[in-house]
Formats: sequence, structure tokens, C-alpha cells
Amino acid sequence: MRFRQFLLKLHSRCNLACSYCYVYEAADQSWRDKPRRMELDTVRRVAERIAEYRRAVPGDVSVTLHGGEPLLVGARHLGETLRILSDALDGEGGGGGRVSYGMQTNGVLLRGDPGLLRVLHRYGVRVGVSLDGTAGGHDRYRRFADGRGSHGVVAEALRTLGSDANKPMYAGVLCTIDLDADPVATYEALLEFAPPRMDLLLPHGTWEAPPPGLAARRLPPVAPPAGLGAEGAAPDPGRGGGTPYADWLGAVFDRWYGAPRRETGIRLFEELITLLLGGRASSEIVGTGEPDLVVVETDGSLELVDSLKVSYEGAAATSLGVHRDSFADAALHPAFRVPGRSPVCAACPLLPVCGGGLHAHRYRVTADGSDPFGHPTVYCADMAALIGHIRERLAPDVLALRGLRESRGRERGGGGAGEVRAR
Repeated sequence: MRFRQFLLKLHSRCNLACSYCYVYEAADQSWRDKPRRMELDTVRRVAERIAEYRRAVPGDVSVTLHGGEPLLVGARHLGETLRILSDALDGEGGGGGRVSYGMQTNGVLLRGDPGLLRVLHRYGVRVGVSLDGTAGGHDRYRRFADGRGSHGVVAEALRTLGSDANKPMYAGVLCTIDLDADPVATYEALLEFAPPRMDLLLPHGTWEAPPPGLAARRLPPVAPPAGLGAEGAAPDPGRGGGTPYADWLGAVFDRWYGAPRRETGIRLFEELITLLLGGRASSEIVGTGEPDLVVVETDGSLELVDSLKVSYEGAAATSLGVHRDSFADAALHPAFRVPGRSPVCAACPLLPVCGGGLHAHRYRVTADGSDPFGHPTVYCADMAALIGHIRERLAPDVLALRGLRESRGRERGGGGAGEVRAR
């Protein structure tokens, strides 16, 4: 494994009490034993370790400040953290390649402390904000501990972030899908804040604890979804009901793809389109690329991707930490091995596009001691249906483009264009 994403947990607590939070409300409760914030001695060690790794394995990397809620550390501690990271990584001693800095925040504190914005500006940090669509949809889950909704203060923060002065550091919004919310209304509510990019996230769930709306989906499929033929037919949902998440996302895709101009980027859709057209793209959710992310907790311990915490206590933990282990050591550790895929996924024609789904979403307890993640994603039927829907929407445009290129090619004595993948 080659690490290219370093996610630093600056603060292990949060100022919201979101009911679906995978850190505080899921199976793993290890946050209770972590220091509240990453102290500067630990930050220095993290910076040294990243610089050491980049000298040995040059290349572009991203450093993401995360939590909990990272802005709870305050402007002074945040500034010192970024200064230490920048001093270690941005000079010649930090290794070859570019370093980009990002942050994911709930946005609540952005509106009340101008010092935070100044620090983020100074170090060129790109900021993503969590927002779940309309005021009603957002406040259904994203509340303060006293029950108050947070949409109003987050909206104010987004307006501040989207102003001309702050726009260069506005990375976009992250929205968790809610089947009870109208998909197009959700998309258009997010658009009101002119995000450069959107992430639409499937709620975390497993075969043991299925996501909302999929309570009956308890048994992994024993074969790839039916109906994956060349005509792009919708797949049989298999055991556990229909494909509500594909329906929800398909409605957003049609609104987004059919817009007369590009309104924003949606990462999931753009990556699926790229993969369907035979290109290369990879994220935690789709594609078959190797994972490249390592999490550093507030105490300096190294962990796997956070989403694993929905499966069982300790699922993301390793025995490693920056105070005694290098990232080169971690890259060779069995905990960071590339996850395997189930035989069902290996036999599926959509594997190059779907990739088998998020690792955490594959979890199911096994009686025989086999890999509990050795199953298709609990969203298998939904992903197949969504990919089929997007493929059908792309096909006429690809054919039209192909015809245009072939016509131009005949005029110039050249060739044509390719077809949509995974037919």
C-alpha cells in the first residue's frame, strides 16, 4: 500500500449530536478512550513521520483535518497545528510532490470566530461542510445535544464560506442520503449554496445492521444481480427488497445530468461515468483501485478508515502509532492490506465499475471463521441498479458522440470512439 491521504483527528468530540453518526452512535465506542484533542507534540511527530514517508515514497499527498469536529481545537491550536505541518511538509525536506490541506467540518463554528477563517486562509485549507439538504431534512438528524436543529447556523456559515473573499477555500458540501427526503428537493437545497462539489453519501450500514429502508436485507447475494445483460435491464433486487437508494440517486442524477449547464460536481456520479466510459477512477465507494488512506487518532495511533467502526468494536484499530512506528512500517502491516472481494463480486461484470462497494458495508458475522468482510456490499442491488440507470442515460450521448467522431474521422481519415463499459 502507498499512503496518499493522511486523515488527522484533531479533536475526538463534537458539538452536534447527529443521530446517524458512525463515530459516536455505532458499534465501536473507542472515541471514549481517546484524548479530546491532538496535542502539538503529537502533531510534530505526525508531521515528521509524513515527511519521512514522502522522502522515501515521493508523490502528491493530502492532509485532511477531521474529528469529531476539528474546529473545536480553536484558532490558536489550529494555527499552530498547520504551522507545524507546513514547516515539515512544504519545504524541500518534506519530500517530493505537492501537499494539499483540507478539512471536513459541521460548519457550526465557522460563523462565530473570524480567527478560524484567517488561519484556514493563511494555510490554503480547502473546507468541506456537512449539510443534509433542506432545513427540515437537515434538522431531522443533525441536531445539537439539547435538540435544537443546526441548519440555520450551518447555512450562515456556508454563506460566509461562499463569499467572494472566502470562495477559494470552499471545497463543497457533504450530504448523507435520507430516503424520507425528496431527492430533487435535497439536491436543489444544496445548490442554493453554490458548492463547487457535492458528496452524496450512502448511510453506513452492514448485513448485520442494515441501513434505513433496508431492514429486510440480511442475507448477502449468492450470485451477481440478475438482469446485467447488454440491454442494460434493471437488476433483480435479490434477497431483501427493492432498490430505494438507486431510485433516490437516480432521480438526482437525472436532474443533475439533464441540467442545461453544469451546476456542480457530484463525485459519485462523475466517478461512475468515468468508469463506465473505460477511464480510471477510484474512491472508497467505487472502482477497483487500492486504498491509500491512513487515519491518525488524537493520541497518534494509526487506524484504518473510520467507516469500519459501524461493524464492530476495534474494527478500525491497529497496534501502530506515530510515536513508535513509521508510515512505511504501517504500509507493510497486515491491517493495511488491500481488502479482498467476494467470489460473487469476482464473477460480476460490474466489478470494474462498482468495485465491490465500501469495505465496511460488506460486513456480516460468519460462523465458519471466514472473512466477515468477504461479501458484496449491503448496497449491492442498489449499486447495480444505479450503474444500469446511468449507463442507459449515457448510451445515447455516447452513440451520438461516436457518430460525430466517426464522421469527422472519415473526413480526416481517422477512427471513432469507444462504447460504454460493462454492457
